[in-house]
Amino acid sequence: MCGRYAATAHPDELTLEFEVDDDRSAEPVRSVLVNPQSPPPGTPDHNMAPTKLAPVVLTRAARGEDSAQPRRQLRLLTWGLVPSWSKDPRSGVRMINARAESVLEKPAYAKAAARRRCLVPARGWYEWQASPTATDAKGKPLKQPFFTSRADGGTCAFAGLYEFWRDPAVVDAGDPAAWLTTFTIITTEAEPGLDRIHDRQPLVLDRDDWSDWLDPSLTDTAEVAALLEPRPPGRFTAHPVSRAVSSNRSNGPQLLEPLPESELRGVLDPMTGEIIGASA
Repeated sequence: MCGRYAATAHPDELTLEFEVDDDRSAEPVRSVLVNPQSPPPGTPDHNMAPTKLAPVVLTRAARGEDSAQPRRQLRLLTWGLVPSWSKDPRSGVRMINARAESVLEKPAYAKAAARRRCLVPARGWYEWQASPTATDAKGKPLKQPFFTSRADGGTCAFAGLYEFWRDPAVVDAGDPAAWLTTFTIITTEAEPGLDRIHDRQPLVLDRDDWSDWLDPSLTDTAEVAALLEPRPPGRFTAHPVSRAVSSNRSNGPQLLEPLPESELRGVLDPMTGEIIGASA
């Protein structure tokens, strides 16, 4: 799964890199959070967590202009997909990821996979490795967080899906509170090496696939399925980071810094398979 990632770019940077036509990240949108988001939506967030508003790139016509030419947009969407037919928006907490192997068949995702695909920009993602040798105070495998990013230093573009949920309690459809727009990140089998950290990883699309993935007119199931295929290994690098990332309250660029080997306990090196650090 992918339950945390780093979204460190400013909207103006994303607008340039993803060739966005309309930056709509400053528009008022509905949030599911009870307390104000920290850091504020649309600013660099080194510990993006479910239910937060995150920058997402998608292509669609402006509201009320279905016949108009779709335009590439940058928007803030809530992480955790809520299907349009859902009775309760809290269901999105359980739908932060969608499996590439079944996304075209599952009712919660199939329609979005056909017409509402998006890109989720990220510096990289966090995943927790269960130590094969070290245990915590309760005797359970000690979990070490890793940060994974592109080896070439480029931005990760996670394949995602988005949905609109209409709140029947809000009468005015033009009220931003009437609509909750959410997204999920598609995951696939972890490639060799990264599978020593976790058995799943986000599906990261290369630039050559961005336009096809974002094209709402591409609805052929076989063509979409081809874009969901795993990519060749070797695109990523991973290193252990501080356990501070496990707290929602932790943030900042220090979360991405490699943890010294002296602070590692029973960590399995994803590239070599070597155990690093004492088990006790």
